[in-house]
Amino acid sequence: MAYRQTDNVARRLAARHTAILAAAGDAAAEGGMAAVQIAPVAERAGIAAGTLYRYFRSKTELVAALVATLSERDMAAIERAAEAAPGPLSALAAAITTFAARSLAKPRLAFALIAEPVEPDIEAARNPYRQVLVAQFERLIRNAVEARHLPEQDVALAASALTGALSAGVVGALAPADFDDPGKARERVQMLALFALRALGVVDARARGLVVQTVAPEAG
Repeated sequence: MAYRQTDNVARRLAARHTAILAAAGDAAAEGGMAAVQIAPVAERAGIAAGTLYRYFRSKTELVAALVATLSERDMAAIERAAEAAPGPLSALAAAITTFAARSLAKPRLAFALIAEPVEPDIEAARNPYRQVLVAQFERLIRNAVEARHLPEQDVALAASALTGALSAGVVGALAPADFDDPGKARERVQMLALFALRALGVVDARARGLVVQTVAPEAG
């Protein structure tokens, strides 16, 4: 009986932890990182602020946990898209398209994760998202280079530049704010993918073919 009770408590704690992070994600998707505050997130999760503090001692801890959760989700989607592709270059194109499409599907959340001006401690807490994203692109670019589908290049620098360009094109300060138009959003995803592939050394005809063949998944 004691073991069952402990197991039930563990399930309740895990469910509450999940609810807190879901509430924090909803807050960020609506108002950015500035909206991820202890009291409002606790209210969204249906608990007292004091209860939330038992799970996360500060906003910084909460943001770090949220970033880790979102990073795991987004990187898994990118990996699935790349693994489903028929070759290294197609895998890279699929990853680029997936990142861009998912970001445009939830632009406020993407802005919060990537580009929103925040305090230094929050910046440090969200940095792992960009680092993991760069690492994903670096791996895929290296695979394409080793398979001779891309010219020799500084893969680490290329991955960093690719991430910066995609981020700026999706949610940067100068990016078009046409998120409510699905047609324009799809067009922007395709143009970003085409730009990225050209920049990495894919000839235009091949780049266009890859973009046309790549279908971005729904954001989850």
